[in-house]
Amino acid sequence: MTTSNPFFDHPILNSPYAPPTRHWELDDAGQPTQAILERRRPAQFISPIPKPKKHKAKGNQQGFVFDEGKGLSTETQQYDVTAVINEVRGHVESWRDLPNPNQWQVTPETARLLQH
Repeated sequence: MTTSNPFFDHPILNSPYAPPTRHWELDDAGQPTQAILERRRPAQFISPIPKPKKHKAKGNQQGFVFDEGKGLSTETQQYDVTAVINEVRGHVESWRDLPNPNQWQVTPETARLLQH
């Protein structure tokens, strides 16, 4: 018997022509909770995968230091590129909220991109 899973049946909730306004909620393990949150998802690196049918071990697996050989992260402190992404998103939204594109204080090319 196959059960329906709305997360996998209809994964796309937003238009490709407008900023995202909602997303599927994922739990701490990256599993869908079947709830839709009415806001943009913060940038983070996740890979939602179907929940395994069997668990062999109950212990937690040790994490990796994702550094790409650049020397920016250690086991005690990790460089978080997603914080930069979320900050840029906030700036773009602030610019879009200004009523007149002439107030954006950006180049004409950037203004055209922001209006797009």
